[in-house]
Amino acid sequence: MAALYSKHRLKHLKRLCSFGLQSPKRSLTGKYDYDLVVIGGGSGGLACSKEAAQLGQKVAVLDYVEPSVRGTKWGLGGTCVNVGCIPKKLMHQAALLGTAVKDAKKYGWQIPEPVSHDWATMSQAVQNHVKSLNWGHRVQLQDRKVKYLNMKGSLVDEHTIRGTNAKGKETTVTARNVVIATGGRPKYPTHVPGALEFGISSDDLFWLKESPGKTLVVGASYVGLECAGFLTGIGLDTTVMVRSIALRGFDQQVSRLVTDYMEAYGTRFSWDAVPKKVEKLPSGLLQVTWTDAQSKQEHQDTFSTVLWAVGRAPETKTLNLKQVGVELNEDTGKVIVAADERTSVPNIFAIGDIAQGRPELTPTAIKAGKLLARRLAGHSSQLMNYDNVPTTVFTPLEYGCVGLSEEEAERRCGKENIEVYHAFYKPLEFTVAERDAGQCYIKVVCEQSGDQRVLGLHFTGPNAGEVTQGFALGLQCGFTYTQLRDTVGIHPTCAEELTKINITKRSGDPL
Repeated sequence: MAALYSKHRLKHLKRLCSFGLQSPKRSLTGKYDYDLVVIGGGSGGLACSKEAAQLGQKVAVLDYVEPSVRGTKWGLGGTCVNVGCIPKKLMHQAALLGTAVKDAKKYGWQIPEPVSHDWATMSQAVQNHVKSLNWGHRVQLQDRKVKYLNMKGSLVDEHTIRGTNAKGKETTVTARNVVIATGGRPKYPTHVPGALEFGISSDDLFWLKESPGKTLVVGASYVGLECAGFLTGIGLDTTVMVRSIALRGFDQQVSRLVTDYMEAYGTRFSWDAVPKKVEKLPSGLLQVTWTDAQSKQEHQDTFSTVLWAVGRAPETKTLNLKQVGVELNEDTGKVIVAADERTSVPNIFAIGDIAQGRPELTPTAIKAGKLLARRLAGHSSQLMNYDNVPTTVFTPLEYGCVGLSEEEAERRCGKENIEVYHAFYKPLEFTVAERDAGQCYIKVVCEQSGDQRVLGLHFTGPNAGEVTQGFALGLQCGFTYTQLRDTVGIHPTCAEELTKINITKRSGDPL
């Protein structure tokens, strides 16, 4: 019996050892404190850590929020939860409700005038929801037995991580694998006098207790336009200062429709403008001086708030990455990664906004983090597919897209090898409300030959994110224009317009 037991035990140990050679699921030697340490408690880092723990890994997460230049700070969850997607979408919803109140009168609702918006009420409600998400993330980490360390992480060597808390106390832990997921923070144009002293960024806007008042948004990225859109929507005088083009990287024809709608909606635009200085007046207002890039003339105006939305910088400077051999892109400061998210150091990985060439989008960071955790635990070999990732810009007229812009399709395939179908349409809900639908537009970019595989899809209109999400599945499956036309639409919806699209740009036929 003893011999049988020993034989069975030996067989079991061999199987365990064999599995251990295939994957780093658990440190059988006890050489490291953790199987995995994640530096960064944003969407990607949290997703990776929770997935790894669920698959049997011993995991720790280090997360510490450095207060913004204005002193704003927040809890666990990263940019998306605290100062990005979530508060942005809620404030966008507040603005949409303002438009709905105006529409409601045409639909028979008797609404006493004047209708006004209270920033403090909205801000408090949004912040309360964000704080509930912060707490929820902490509970989830605890439930999955992930060790949460509220510390700023940096690398000592490829397996050793130093954590420093708010009081400067240091703790050192070791890990078989390390994932960097620290994301990015807004940039300030430090060459512009007064920019840093008197401006704010998106890190501050959502946590303001009082209304920002008359606001200048410098920059026309999706962050800048989204913020300007909801500020206009709740009744604030808002100007967007644009150096060159809006929504760089997006389809430029559609981008122009977005800004055209915003101008009609009430947002002011100062095009070809380069900020020169920001000064604080005795009244407390901010006087902004800028130069017209075309005429070279100087202009001035006063604002209550100047919001800088001129890009984001990766949080890599304090991680000690170069010293341990992790290669960075010299131009962007981002971490250079392979297809499997691996850096130049074999056991160190990077996901999310900090990784060079990756879309700066929450869902891609989450998906990449989960897939990485599964690979590290030996449960999968699947890599993240970064092609055809859908996204939506939550401007007053929403813009959803997936796949290639028309410009990018031309660059890759040649103009003669693509076919572009397009149409303007009028949402039914705009009719009774007598709203202008001149910028509600759809574009489908296809290969010119064969069944015309769809390369990109673009949509402006109500609920653009909901519409685009469904068609994104089609792009992942390689659907064609023929299949799109064979699809029966749901009536009456905006999405059905895509199934009816039949006019090509090449034809020159009127829309």
